[in-house]
Amino acid sequence: MSNEQTLDLPVDNAAHLQDEFHDEELDSIGDHHRMAAHHFSLAAEHHIAAAAADDDGDDESNARHAYLAYRHQLNAVQYAEIAALDNDCLDDAIEG
Repeated sequence: MSNEQTLDLPVDNAAHLQDEFHDEELDSIGDHHRMAAHHFSLAAEHHIAAAAADDDGDDESNARHAYLAYRHQLNAVQYAEIAALDNDCLDDAIEG
């Protein structure tokens, strides 16, 4: 089984999770943290797939997975920033 095949199932599940969150508005800071973790996890999976593709000399697959990893990382950072900026408890902790 190739790394790309092992990646398919989590990505399919991730797409389902992504669609579920797009259907509903993210209501809590916890939702934003979960989405950040979700995208960081997908970024890691694509980085692993890109590394395996590089090892195999598959430049096209390497580039595709590297690009997808980068996009997921950007999404993850955005969700993490929203979670941090919307957290009123952090303001209290910093001021106190």
